[in-house]
Amino acid sequence: METSPRVMIEAEGLSKFFGPFVAIDNVSFSIPEGQIVGFLGPNGAGKSTTMKILTGYLAPSEGRASIAGLDIHQERIEAAKKLGYLPEDGPLYLDMTPAELLHFFGEARGLKGTHLKARIDWISQQYSLQPVLEKPIGKLSRGYRQRVGLAQAMMHDPEVLIMDEPTAGLDPNQIREFRHSIQELGKTKTILISTHILQEVDAVADRVLFIHDGRLIFDGTPQQLKGDESLEEPFYRLTNYGRSAVPEPGTEPTSVES
Repeated sequence: METSPRVMIEAEGLSKFFGPFVAIDNVSFSIPEGQIVGFLGPNGAGKSTTMKILTGYLAPSEGRASIAGLDIHQERIEAAKKLGYLPEDGPLYLDMTPAELLHFFGEARGLKGTHLKARIDWISQQYSLQPVLEKPIGKLSRGYRQRVGLAQAMMHDPEVLIMDEPTAGLDPNQIREFRHSIQELGKTKTILISTHILQEVDAVADRVLFIHDGRLIFDGTPQQLKGDESLEEPFYRLTNYGRSAVPEPGTEPTSVES
């Protein structure tokens, strides 16, 4: 008898209010083990807020979030052991070298001695950081900084990886390299990638979650979203029509064809 894949990322009725402003409104989804999911939406749609709640950086006003079955707020330490997080900006200390940063984050994650050294050596090779290991991060290119950011997120070999706009500011060659890294990681990790770049979703994602005005309005495959069109057309329709395209509360998000 086949068993269902383990749910690795789950949002249940997440809402976040900043005074009268509604950043996200009753967002729910679950991501099973082994999926690469693109979290798509325009700037200001609620992607970063949702990710900060999923990673424990923000508390929700309503609802709950879990990583590998662990409530991110009630079981923060245990859930964090399962999670790697790459925010849009940072966490990089520009006066540190990559070697110093990886050592710092490795120790923070409980790695010690020969295990820590072996992990830094492996990560450095995996993300081709050897040429810049002893250079200050503030002197590195945007591409190398993103590699360092991904390396720190992977130091403790987490089961779940959450990334917020990971290719922002990269040139086409760097984007291609980063996509390859994500595809390789997707063979063994569950990954949620926030982006407003349509090509990212098409290139790496098994599934798309589309958020607009703080509400989830589509959950399906990239092919279901675009049909016979490019992704630009459904993106324009969903965002241009605003809340008229959003299902009523209590209904399930559907494809743009429904």
